[in-house]
Amino acid sequence: MPDHELTVLEKIDFSLDQGESLAIVGPSGSGKTTILGLCAGLDDATSGSIELDGIKMEDLDQDQRAALRNQRVGFVFQSFQLIPTLTAIENVLVPLELRGQSGGREKAQKLLAEVGLENRLHHYPLQLSGGEQQRVALARAFIHEPKILFADEPTGNLDAGTSGPIVEMLFRLNQEAGTSLVLVTHDLELASRAHRVITMSAGTIISEQVHDKV
Repeated sequence: MPDHELTVLEKIDFSLDQGESLAIVGPSGSGKTTILGLCAGLDDATSGSIELDGIKMEDLDQDQRAALRNQRVGFVFQSFQLIPTLTAIENVLVPLELRGQSGGREKAQKLLAEVGLENRLHHYPLQLSGGEQQRVALARAFIHEPKILFADEPTGNLDAGTSGPIVEMLFRLNQEAGTSLVLVTHDLELASRAHRVITMSAGTIISEQVHDKV
């Protein structure tokens, strides 16, 4: 049987200014998460060019990409991605430890206090609710002061009552830090909080909206 090429993304072209927020929406399978993987250097594009903070990802090997992510990128995932054997504050400190940077405990405590977990520093993920785990993930994402934050369905595993405060914290921390935000979501209300919204279908951008509000 002949080989068949599968085109996941086609004619994707956008840029993001420092401090700007961008939401990417669209049905499942439209390529939203694939865009995040490409922008973060986790996946390779077969054509085109991807620049992160002025650096062309295709010019870097995997180790160089990992170092770039560790220096300039934060992540928030739908599934929290906390390390179960580490306490809340230890999970927050992981990005700094990967950089060989010590002395961040006070900063981690401050971030956890900002997300309302000042009394949960030494609890393990299994001792925390889903909303509390996502708050730990938010604090971890900002501990190393990233230039850009990628959030993939950050409220996808949370109920409506829990997701609202998480959204408020995400945008507040992002605004305070001046971080660029790329957000993949099915939640149109969450997407409306971003400066711009890109709608995707079948691997391509079909529309873009610009919002005046943050």
